[in-house]
This record gives sequence, structure tokens and C-alpha cells, in this order.
Amino acid sequence: MKDKPYEEICIGDKASFSKVIKEDHISSFANITGDFNPIHLDSDFAAKTRFKKRIVHGMLTNSLISAVLGTKLPGMNTLYLSQNSKFVAPAYIGDELTATVEVKEKRDAKKIIVLETVVTNQLGKQISIGEAIVKKMDA
Repeated sequence: MKDKPYEEICIGDKASFSKVIKEDHISSFANITGDFNPIHLDSDFAAKTRFKKRIVHGMLTNSLISAVLGTKLPGMNTLYLSQNSKFVAPAYIGDELTATVEVKEKRDAKKIIVLETVVTNQLGKQISIGEAIVKKMDA
């Protein structure tokens, strides 16, 4: 884990985290959240949808952003204030998803950082795009 001081964070700084999404991630996420939508869990149901197979929970996809923010950039002592996201493509079991954040703005008075957020799959296709706002806390 990293803990980069607010003063050392610069506009344009980037960090990423990748993970291959497996079957047990889907079932664990459903059990934790209570989201048992059959589009995520039932292959027969999903086959009849426009996706033709099961898709990853959108919020599971976006949870990779939290991993970047809390462990890489800005790192430890980061308070996640808000996230807006647009899901632009589905993610599937077996996809390698990469969450990338990039610093777009800093608000020095309150140590607020605005970051562009993007989740892509192994082909570079965007799955989710958005913006996170965080506050860098003192250690």
C-alpha cells in the first residue's frame, strides 16, 4: 500500500488495479449485497437477454476503483466522498478488468482530489466511466 502525501499528488497522476473476475467473485458479491438478480447468477435466464450470458454486477466492476483509491492513488488515508459512473458495456465472468484513476483537479483548502475513473476489460473496451471525489486525510 502507498500513502502519498497530498502535496506530492499532481494533476495527471495515474494508477491502476487489475483483477480477473471469477465465478466465486459473482456469488460472493451477491451474498454480501443481496443482489441476486438472475442476469448475474442464472445462465439460462441470461441466455435469453441481449447479453446472451451472465454479466458481472456493475457495482462489483466499480468496486475495483475503490481498491485503486485506497491502496495506490491517493492511497492510505483517503476518504471516498462520491462517485458518478456510467456503465457503457457489460463485463463477463473471466474478463480481466482494470480500474484506472487519473487526477484531474485538486482543491488545496480542504485537500480534495477529483479523479477521472475508467474500468476497462482485457481488450481495452471501456466498461465504466466516471469521476470520483476524495479527501486526503492527514496520517
